[in-house]
Amino acid sequence: MVRNGVITGASRGIGRETAVTLAKDKWHLVLQGRNLEALTDTCSMVEKAGGKATPVVADLSGDEGTAALVNGINSVPLHLLVNNAGVAHVKPFEETTREEWDETLAVNVTAPFLLTKKLYRVMAEGSCIVNILSVAARVGFANWSSYCMSKFALDGLMRSVREELRPRGIRVINIYPGATSTGMWESIPGDWPRGKMLPPAEVARAVRYAIERPGDVLVEDIFLGNISGTL
Repeated sequence: MVRNGVITGASRGIGRETAVTLAKDKWHLVLQGRNLEALTDTCSMVEKAGGKATPVVADLSGDEGTAALVNGINSVPLHLLVNNAGVAHVKPFEETTREEWDETLAVNVTAPFLLTKKLYRVMAEGSCIVNILSVAARVGFANWSSYCMSKFALDGLMRSVREELRPRGIRVINIYPGATSTGMWESIPGDWPRGKMLPPAEVARAVRYAIERPGDVLVEDIFLGNISGTL
């Protein structure tokens, strides 16, 4: 049976690694990203690994982007939704602009809400909704106020959604990685110890592990960290 999935933020980092990891199991994936060139590269990697990929270029900071992604999904039933796309504006809270706050809330919280609301109806029993959260969903960090806000909010949202969808046989899985070496850090001021961070492939393997468990096995929260304790 062909399994169909959607992964947001698949142009790079955790999203790309997750797509390539699942491709080895012959998944057909709809991949969202904002950068066409990078998204095309991901699709090529998926095809090379044995899966199928459909790219959807969309900006999830607005309703038009989520609608475009939903409209790009032609294969049903859907077996997987990975809410991975995210943005981070790192600065003192008093310097955070309203525009930055709104974008963080839109991409990190509202987009997963809208996608889950629209797509769960076409998800088969035993399907999974995976949310890539962060240790920042449990701990507040100085200068990360808007990012922590969004991750705390998504955590709470999806814990409630989990209970609503449990009777339908749809599993909601939250993954909480520690600092992970992705391209996000290139746009964040500071000297970050990338070499001590988790590789994105470890998060991807956690996703694969969780969704491959039998339907009667609960794997609902996965915490990942580096043994060095970085961040």
